[in-house]
Amino acid sequence: MKFPTLPGKSHRDSSSSSDGKQVAEDIEKTHHEHDNLTPDPDEGLSDAERAKIDRRLLWKLDLRLIPWLALLYLISFLDRTNIGNARLDGLEKALHITGGQYNATLSIFFVSYALFEPLTNILLKKLRPSVFIPCIMMLWGVTMVTMGLTHNFQGMMAARWWLGFAEAGLFPGINYYLSCWYKRSEFGVRAAIFFSAAAVSGSFGGLLAAAIGLMDGIGGKGGWAWIFILEGLATVLIGIASFWMVFDFPDEATFLSVDDRRRVIRRLKEDKQSSAEHESFKMEYFWASVKDWKTWLYAVIYMGCDGPLYAFSLFLPSIIQGLGYKSTRAQLLSVPPYAAAAVLTISIGYIADRTHQRGLCNMGCALIGITGFAMLEGGTTPAVQYAGTFLGALGIYPCIANTIVWAANNTEGVYKRGVTLGFVIGWGNLNGVVASNIYQTKNKPLYRPGHGTVLGYLSLFLLGGSALQYFLLGRENKKRLNGERDGWAEGKSEKEVERLGDWRPDFIYTR
Repeated sequence: MKFPTLPGKSHRDSSSSSDGKQVAEDIEKTHHEHDNLTPDPDEGLSDAERAKIDRRLLWKLDLRLIPWLALLYLISFLDRTNIGNARLDGLEKALHITGGQYNATLSIFFVSYALFEPLTNILLKKLRPSVFIPCIMMLWGVTMVTMGLTHNFQGMMAARWWLGFAEAGLFPGINYYLSCWYKRSEFGVRAAIFFSAAAVSGSFGGLLAAAIGLMDGIGGKGGWAWIFILEGLATVLIGIASFWMVFDFPDEATFLSVDDRRRVIRRLKEDKQSSAEHESFKMEYFWASVKDWKTWLYAVIYMGCDGPLYAFSLFLPSIIQGLGYKSTRAQLLSVPPYAAAAVLTISIGYIADRTHQRGLCNMGCALIGITGFAMLEGGTTPAVQYAGTFLGALGIYPCIANTIVWAANNTEGVYKRGVTLGFVIGWGNLNGVVASNIYQTKNKPLYRPGHGTVLGYLSLFLLGGSALQYFLLGRENKKRLNGERDGWAEGKSEKEVERLGDWRPDFIYTR
């Protein structure tokens, strides 16, 4: 697949266009070879020499991909949740909106966000990441600025709708994108580092909002408006820089040599993945995802942590304020729970990669989160309830990245994986509509109904769904290891068996 060169990027792209063509031709040629792998640039080297080259390649990928993508998600999550910080700095009073109308501005974001998410991975693949991601960033950055310029409820509703539309492609897109670079056993910790930016944004957002809030009255704008305007302008600038900082898929990545691209593709195919290959979209990939029971059970699990995630991130400043703390101090006290969550998110990603027990990691974190929200629900002192916010964050944030990686690990095929992640993440984010309405002003300061709803999500969907998926995947793996699924490959060529993806009899699921 060839794409027009983006203006201003010819110095990066043109020098490797012929190399990219050569790699693509090598891939196509070797489709018909017995081992179905690209040429091995390290043929004849010892295992120790290969391992050294592999470590160097991974380090190069990590440095080029992870830091910038984590920054993009930090900006994304900050921009969607900073309305909670703006609320403490006078948003409702300035726009003359009620508590119910404020909740509606939260809900409308998730409607457009969830509606467009299933389509975005297809667009990412067709338009290429180095164009798609910067464009949507600039769009939502401009939308953020307009949020700071609005004067009424209707204007804020319109801006939040377009913010959801523009941000829809980033989270599923980057998770899908990273899954096209790393082995299944390597993806988890990278996705966790990437997602930990959401927790960092909570910490950073509280500190930033406390500082920006001091600009109240400058230029005739309230502190709440400056939060949106300044953060929106920063997003636009980072979006422009992303044209040069976001790279395309492995077979076209310009920061790699031809041999390194071949190494990345070989690593994926040895891991029984075909995610780095060029592949034309066909509706059969869409239906393969829709008809797969794993897709829908992962969607249930993800709603079990994603609904609580948005309830927590949107209302934590208000929850802490309800414990008796003033605006600025409430902003600052929201920082430590997020920082703790970021550390555990990365730790769980590392542990799950090493043990391949993603289901057990989900269940363990769910129990921590359930304990935390039980303390918020039943606690009678600020100290107990504030401790509950820590456990709540520790129980929610690690499960987001872990569940996405779990779904990606067990869904093979370029477009099937993209569609599956779109459905899973889209459905999870649609539950942000529920999360936006469970913490009502009338329930201040203890918010018992909100905490009870989150408890239900964590117990039934996250814990219960993870346990069921863990059991079903284990049962299916046992059947495959016993040869009960070998009939699925009978009479098929090697290429046809490969196209079965995760329905191949020798594909063993990560539990």
